Amino acid sequence: MPPDSSAAALSASGPLSPTKRLAFFERLLTLWVFLCMIGGVILGQVAPGLTSSLSKLEFGQGSQVNVPIAVLIWLMIYPMMLKVDFTALAGIAKKPKGLMVTLFINWLVKPFSMAFFAWLFIQHAFSAWIDTGAARNYTAGLIILAAAPCTAMVFVWSYLTDGDPVYTLVQVAVNDLIMLVAFAPIVMFLCGVANVVVPSKVLLTSVVAFIVIPLAAGWLTRTWLLKSRGKEWFETKFLPKFHPVTIAALLLTLVLIFAFQAENLMKRWFAVLLLAVPIIIQVYFNSSLAYLLMRRLRVPHNVASPGALIGASNFFELAVAVAITLFGPGSGAALATAVGVLVEVPVMLSVCSVCNRTRDWYTARFPLP
Repeated sequence: MPPDSSAAALSASGPLSPTKRLAFFERLLTLWVFLCMIGGVILGQVAPGLTSSLSKLEFGQGSQVNVPIAVLIWLMIYPMMLKVDFTALAGIAKKPKGLMVTLFINWLVKPFSMAFFAWLFIQHAFSAWIDTGAARNYTAGLIILAAAPCTAMVFVWSYLTDGDPVYTLVQVAVNDLIMLVAFAPIVMFLCGVANVVVPSKVLLTSVVAFIVIPLAAGWLTRTWLLKSRGKEWFETKFLPKFHPVTIAALLLTLVLIFAFQAENLMKRWFAVLLLAVPIIIQVYFNSSLAYLLMRRLRVPHNVASPGALIGASNFFELAVAVAITLFGPGSGAALATAVGVLVEVPVMLSVCSVCNRTRDWYTARFPLP
């Protein structure tokens, strides 16, 4: 989950401090997700009636929008949208090359590379362990995961790599604006190529519900409170109140997802390991490509490192919400996005480490002022 805004706003100047670490929850996010997975499976097995009743609570018949999960997803996404400062867009003209590389990776490489890796591994290399129908469902989930650029954890990665905080905000803001119009068409196109039928009305509804509305609500709340209470109160008093709420919502969402997936997990637990393969590969592929392109273009390291991380990580909260909305909370697509949550933190921390360890190499060939 996102760190305190004060951490994200620290100066990017100077060498990386060895004391920069994730908070306790963020450091052990993979452990909590694993425990939620176990707890959810146990819940689904010992209380199948309760689980079935919860999974059938929808906003209207056939909407596929589960009420408990939708509320929890909102509690996760709204606080993240509060952090997006669209006034930072003014800084886009100062360092355009880094932003262009990030956008190129996010929108023209990452979704398509994930579709390729999913096709290669899930539908072909692992076909002996995954049947055709399940493979298509998993592929759709992986595509949805990759089509949503990271919003929340970006601030963590930027902080840990001494990234430029203002530029990071610009990247997040621009990505969120593009996501409003590009996310749905990309998912529909790639899922169509993967022979997965995605109802356009349902997908557009999920985009409105989980991007447009919370983004607008976050912007309106942020604008009003900054004017009425000031920036210091907003960042030190208001935003921190949402941190435990967001954490609880994430954990409860995962418990429900894995409870709805209990039967599938018990029967196909090996699929979780198989799904992790294309997710991990695409993270390393996209982060490496972005990092090398920025070095070639002589982009400063404090822009290149968070840019590479933004280009590789995923907005897994949105991905989970969309997968559940489109295919249902017990679907293989929802499971695929949940696996994304499971593997993202440790993998992205390793990418942070590589960016920090290669700082001297990055500037050696093309010294920057």
